[in-house]
Amino acid sequence: MAIAFQYNKTSLQHLKKQLKIRENALPILKNKEAALRVEVKKARKEAEQVAAELEQTIDRHESMAGLWEEFDFNLLEVESVEIGSQKVAGVATPVLKDIQFIRHPFSLFNRPAWFPAGMELLKQWIELALRRKVILQKMDRLEFARKKTTQKVNLYEKVQIPGYEDAIRKIERYLEDEENLAKAAQKIVKKRSNSDAL
Repeated sequence: MAIAFQYNKTSLQHLKKQLKIRENALPILKNKEAALRVEVKKARKEAEQVAAELEQTIDRHESMAGLWEEFDFNLLEVESVEIGSQKVAGVATPVLKDIQFIRHPFSLFNRPAWFPAGMELLKQWIELALRRKVILQKMDRLEFARKKTTQKVNLYEKVQIPGYEDAIRKIERYLEDEENLAKAAQKIVKKRSNSDAL
């Protein structure tokens, strides 16, 4: 890592301070990365479970496939979906809070007897589909945060910390060489002044 700096004690102190900040932050970032990995796995598993549950309910009612053709899907409408926010491993993720439906009135005399049960089933399918969608959004956000955290861990571990260590070493060597040259110059001046005095 190329760091622009002057060879002096102030720049050395600054670099040591920056190195310490990154060394202290690294374990925290690694813990966050591990927590995000776990949360991504949980969200993926939850999404798979909801998808399986949705598929099972559809399969269970597959015998009604012919009946659905006569069902009026306009009888049930999603009025509003309330999505909240929940922090997971420091990342704001969406949470499905509530779904409000509008049930349009219909005559039980003019419709088949299974329509009310069909409306409940349709409502259940919509809820499961929306839950899955929100869980997938949560998983995407967690995965994005995990990737960013992994990038930062790699940046610190492989680029910045070694770069600061290298820069600190170079400045320390330079300052030591400068100090040794100054001492040698003092000795030479002292010798010359002693030989001139004789």
